[in-house]
Amino acid sequence: MNAALPVSPLSEEPRRARGRPRKTADERDDGNRRQELLRAAARLFRQQGFAATSTRDIAAAAGMRSGSPFYHFENKEALLAAVMLEGMQRATGRQAGAMHAAASHGHPLSARDCLRVLVRNHLEVLLGDESDFIPVMLYEWRSLSEVQRQAVNELRREYEAVWVPVLQALHDRGELSGDTSLARLMLFGALNWAVQWFEPGRKKSLDDLTEAALQLFLKDST
Repeated sequence: MNAALPVSPLSEEPRRARGRPRKTADERDDGNRRQELLRAAARLFRQQGFAATSTRDIAAAAGMRSGSPFYHFENKEALLAAVMLEGMQRATGRQAGAMHAAASHGHPLSARDCLRVLVRNHLEVLLGDESDFIPVMLYEWRSLSEVQRQAVNELRREYEAVWVPVLQALHDRGELSGDTSLARLMLFGALNWAVQWFEPGRKKSLDDLTEAALQLFLKDST
């Protein structure tokens, strides 16, 4: 790859390398810069709100020039949609990883154990490190276009689909009362509301919140 190219006669046209041209140093960093932009946008959208945040604010927070966000996104609305999609993709990946890790301990997981893993992971997504993405989705849902909502909803349904058989199994075992679809909606509603009142470093940990949620929604298994 690093061998010198043969010199062409002066009368010939310079040969062009096949494929895409080499990227500049800035272009090679596009992926990282895009992630920095998404993190900055998520943080500001959560703190200030979508309407009160300008692309200039986001660019400054990401250490970019004011026009740089438009290299990655058509407009602020597209950036908002990207933040929500990134949030759901991260949440889905974290959830799959948490379930895989729990199942790899060598003993079968009960439905209750599975729900504990799902709830604990969801709280981590909402309240843990770099947790601005999903709260932005909760606050700014109406700012999306219908097409953008459909794209985010597709990922949300994929994320929530993992919970459905777990809740059904708990219902079949008599540990969950009522309609499982309503239980799922109310469970997510209760967990998502934690972004409004939970304060890290106070008396209750995410593990405490997880156990409290299980106690609220499930019957005693003994």
